[in-house]
Amino acid sequence: MMEERKVQESFIALYQPEAGELNVPYSPSEETIILENPPRFTWMPAKLENDAYVLELSTTESFEQEHTWIYQPIQLNFFTPDHALEAGHYYWRYALLDQKQEQRISSWSAVRAFELHESLPETPLPGRTNRYKGISDSHPRLWLTQEKLLSFRNSIQNDAEYCGWESFYDHAVMPYLEGELMPEPAPYPNQQRVAELWRKMYLDCQEVLYAVRHLSVAGVVLEDNRLLQRAKEWLLHAVSWNPEGTTSRDYNDEAAFRIAGALAWGYDWLYDELSEEERESVRRILFIRTEQVAFHVIERSKIHHVPYDSHAVRSLSSVLVPCCIALFEDEPKAREWLDYTLEYYNALYTPWGGMDGGWAEGPHYWMTGMAYVIEAMNLIKNFNGLDLYKRPFFQKTGDFPLYVYSPDTARTSFGDIANLGENPGLKVGFNIRQYAGVTGNPYYQWYYERTKEWDTDTKDAFYNKGWWDFYFDDMLYQHDYPAVEAQVPVDIEPVKWFRDVGWVAMHHNMHDPEEHIMFLTKSSSYGSISHSHGDQNAFVLHAFGDPLAIHSGYYVAFNSTMHMKWRRQTISKNAILINGKGQFAEKDKFLGKEASGFIETVESYSHYHVVRGDATAAYQYYVPTLQRYVRETYFVQQSYFVMVDYVDLEEEASIDWLLHSLHEMKLHHQAFMVEGEKGALEGRFVYCSSGELELKQYNDFPGVDDAELEGLPDQWHLQAKTKPAKRHRLVTLLTPMKLQSPKYISYVMDDQDHGIQFYFTENGQTFRLEVAKAYSL
Repeated sequence: MMEERKVQESFIALYQPEAGELNVPYSPSEETIILENPPRFTWMPAKLENDAYVLELSTTESFEQEHTWIYQPIQLNFFTPDHALEAGHYYWRYALLDQKQEQRISSWSAVRAFELHESLPETPLPGRTNRYKGISDSHPRLWLTQEKLLSFRNSIQNDAEYCGWESFYDHAVMPYLEGELMPEPAPYPNQQRVAELWRKMYLDCQEVLYAVRHLSVAGVVLEDNRLLQRAKEWLLHAVSWNPEGTTSRDYNDEAAFRIAGALAWGYDWLYDELSEEERESVRRILFIRTEQVAFHVIERSKIHHVPYDSHAVRSLSSVLVPCCIALFEDEPKAREWLDYTLEYYNALYTPWGGMDGGWAEGPHYWMTGMAYVIEAMNLIKNFNGLDLYKRPFFQKTGDFPLYVYSPDTARTSFGDIANLGENPGLKVGFNIRQYAGVTGNPYYQWYYERTKEWDTDTKDAFYNKGWWDFYFDDMLYQHDYPAVEAQVPVDIEPVKWFRDVGWVAMHHNMHDPEEHIMFLTKSSSYGSISHSHGDQNAFVLHAFGDPLAIHSGYYVAFNSTMHMKWRRQTISKNAILINGKGQFAEKDKFLGKEASGFIETVESYSHYHVVRGDATAAYQYYVPTLQRYVRETYFVQQSYFVMVDYVDLEEEASIDWLLHSLHEMKLHHQAFMVEGEKGALEGRFVYCSSGELELKQYNDFPGVDDAELEGLPDQWHLQAKTKPAKRHRLVTLLTPMKLQSPKYISYVMDDQDHGIQFYFTENGQTFRLEVAKAYSL
């Protein structure tokens, strides 16, 4: 037990705000599912933000001294103990603390209780005083220490292909040995941000990062003076750029992240090659650039209060980790910022997912977020031995791309996706291979090998070239992690529910692209916040090698009219509109988070699987008369889908049932047909409580600037409209099939008071499927 401190007798009342949609929650509590030992403690910050906290944890509700741990001072509104706990029932509370007097200066918070179960992974965080014991005080310390450097150098001398060194040298080092240095980016015309120039800035800065990092690493490993001098030239050139100018955090944060990273790697790996004057020059500018990011993250964005700033959270990995490690012994603030980062990673990371490894922003931003946090976690592990991969989220998160971004699919996921229309990119494979190396999961290795098979020529695409270098990444992985033998996912579970983010994937024959059926739906508590869209209860469908019901639109640029007026909006989804209105999908984070949904249930039976999502709240901003909107989907015989939409309103309204395709559809009465290159999708509206629907399709993008569409192929959009009513029940049969082998589903429908019963006949056998079990017709 820690010694109990003497405290004063009178206290100010502790300000305890209500936890809102966007705030860090009070946790743990009786409702919390605790996944690791010790639990992570989080609470809403007090008004007196500069004060520290004291936290008491006890096995007794009265906090008897002999049964209580006291932790102080705690600098932030989250905390990870430095030791595991025995299984049992616990109580905790916190208060404000005067650090100088070591006295509590507020009343205690409300007491919260939780149950800690046995056999949880033990993931304590060493306290600040013991966190960096045994670290190297020499350079380099980013990736390789002196001892590991010598071993690596010897291995390279004996085998030029060791860990992919030869490919790294040829493709990632040699291009920067000759030629002109990259000029400092020019400002925007009239200081108005232009997407094309914004992208060029960070692409150029990524080249600077490559030049400094790769030349420095190669020069030191090979002890090659020519490489070292060229690396110094690039480094000192980047140092000369104005840290308050076009590559500052507030002017172009993506450019700033890359230049800060370049200076960190250069300062660390070239430390012994720099004169004291040069070191001071690099150190001063590196500190300024690191401070810009730290100030934004901690003081301005306050991701420990409101954690949903995607770029700020990512900059912990891309900037604060490498820069603070590089500056660790030289700048006291560097240790403070690194402590903040490690404590955030151990308590609040990630705000976008949880126990199932999901990522609410979608798989593309999983790719981006994971790329940087993987690099950061590897640097941390090599620096002070802290293994963040032991945390449950990182043990599970490889499942997310495996199920919701399968390697043979396209246009079959949700959220902002830069390579929209293409299969998952190679960087997704690299990320998931990292988790194969961490967990030994052979399906993850299979995923990596599949992406590597098809993605052979996109290294220069803007979403790769401006973000990462595969040769450098591959070299680090081969050195640090073991090879894992791939296993084809023949026996993988067919349904995966990511409860943490409200996504559900259904698969049949994932391992065989020619036979694979993938259905994905979501109804998420994250709503349309950040890189999510207004797509609760939407679905996508890929079958037999073809995207059939698609994530529609094109990637033009973030904040383009295609992005804001189409892709983010419900009209672009396989979803519904109510009186022509969709879900709130604008920039207001509070309203976006409130425009949410949730998955009610996912169930599996002998002949079918069913998922039910409630998206009522998502529509209520524009349709306040909506009382309920629920969508049930049945995946029957691992072959076809029965979809049931339930809409209840206070006033009459019509419903538009939407579906999007790459191909013009054939419409016939109450049915439609999508024909792709290999697969097809037949849809039949088999029941509508308000009568027959009116079907039409169109191939433009209302609200999108025509200039953004130039040269892009058409897409087709089905709109099936009901008659106005207060109560809608719509049943749709969706049958994916091979184009050369049409499939005919034989069924009889029995409309009864308590629901609809289908009698399906297949291979001479008949079975009954009762839909609308949850809600009567």
